[in-house]
This record gives sequence, structure tokens and C-alpha cells, in this order.
Amino acid sequence: MNEEGKAILTIEDLRRAFVSCGVSRGQHIIVHASMSRIGFVAGGAEAIVRALLDLIGDEGTLLAPAQTWKNLDPSTGVHGEIPHSWWPIIREHWPAFDPLVTPSVGMGAVAETIRIWPGAKRSGHPARSFAAIGRYASYLTEEHDLRNIFGAGSPLDRLYQLDGYVLLIGVGHEKNTSLHLAETKASFPGKHDVEEHSAMFVDGKRAWVSYHTQAVDDHDFIRLGTEYEQEHAVPIHAVGGAEVRLIRQRPLVDWTVAWMERHRT
Repeated sequence: MNEEGKAILTIEDLRRAFVSCGVSRGQHIIVHASMSRIGFVAGGAEAIVRALLDLIGDEGTLLAPAQTWKNLDPSTGVHGEIPHSWWPIIREHWPAFDPLVTPSVGMGAVAETIRIWPGAKRSGHPARSFAAIGRYASYLTEEHDLRNIFGAGSPLDRLYQLDGYVLLIGVGHEKNTSLHLAETKASFPGKHDVEEHSAMFVDGKRAWVSYHTQAVDDHDFIRLGTEYEQEHAVPIHAVGGAEVRLIRQRPLVDWTVAWMERHRT
């Protein structure tokens, strides 16, 4: 504590706190985090990532969304209220996605730190990529199908195959991308595909590429996440000022599939 009674967290503090949350050696974890909710961390997002990597060790893997959703057609509203006359310019000139260069958009400082970490791997989807560090980083991020952003063979599905974990730090289930994996597995009347467009490299040249993929919908994620936590007595921990949940991904996804099939229209 400082002289004003405000907390400051060190890497050692973070290690102890994450151990109490259940983080341990050999786990494969997708992390979603809000630094502002945690409070002041000596070392910022780097300290969070170092603490988690220290705990999971060489046998573990850390995964995070590294999405670049502004690399979608401007007609979808990803650029806000811009003149329609700008749309053709964006389609012609938006930089092609480069997994080594293109920064993530709105994923937070922890996710971006994982993306640029030495040795990190990143999947090749031009709008919905993921980045990973650790033992299964290559496995999680390779061959990310353009048309199957969150389903079979995606980084989320491969984490499911590894019986991985979801770590929510200062965020709720509205940020829990693993629920989109359940969305691809579930059968419900409103499930449908959409056509999306992104700038990417094709044979070494920039192209504006169209592709069909399942439409995503997170409107009920908070509700279903709350019900899952209540039904399964998910413990809620504290790291600094942030609520923290560590949840096994596979049971969560399986339960969510059944929930969506009961409740979605």
C-alpha cells in the first residue's frame, strides 16, 4: 500500500494472487483482462503476462484474442459513422492483414502484450486472429480457416481439445470468446452465415477478399454466464480491484451448447 492507502501490485503479488485463483503449472489458458479494473501494477501488462507464464511454466500455454475487426467491410459499422463515400477508399486501401505487424484492435493491453511477446505465434485470420505463447502456441494458431473463425479447428476449438481454461480478469462473460465456440456447436433456429470481407495477402499481393462465416451474437453471454456460475458455484477471486474467474473451458462450452439450444430462437 502507498501513503494514500491505494494498492500497488508487483509480479510477486500477482503470482500469489493467481495461484489462489487456481492457475498452475502445465495449464493452457485463454486470458481476457482489463488492466483498469486491476489497478496499479508495477510493470503493467508485462507484469501480468510474466506472472502467468511463470506459473504455467514451459509445459503450459497462454492464448489471447488478437482480433483486427476493423479489417471488415465498412458497411458493417466497424468504423463508426463515416461518410459512405469513404467506403470504396477503405476497401481499396486498408492494409492487408500481416500477422507479424498488424496490431490488435480493442483487445486490451494484456492481449497485445501476448501478441508481441518474443516467440509468440499468431493465427492467420485477417479479422479474428489469436496469439499464443508456450508449449502449444503453434498448434493453437496454425491453419485458422478463413470461413470458420470460432468453430472446428479454430484456436478456440484446439484449446477445447487440450482441455484448457478461460481466465477472466476484471471482465465478464461478454468478453468470453469461448462462448462463440459453443455457438458454432449449438443448433438453434436463428443460426446463419454472413458474407464478410477483409484485406489480406493472396499470392503475395493485397486483395479485398470475401468469405462466408457463421454470424456471431453475444447478446445473451452475460445471462448465460451468470447462470453457469450459479449452477456450478464458480468461485470469484480478487486480484487488485478486479474480479477474477478461472473456468475450465470444455465443461463451460458443453453446457453453453445445451443452454443455447434451449433458449435461442
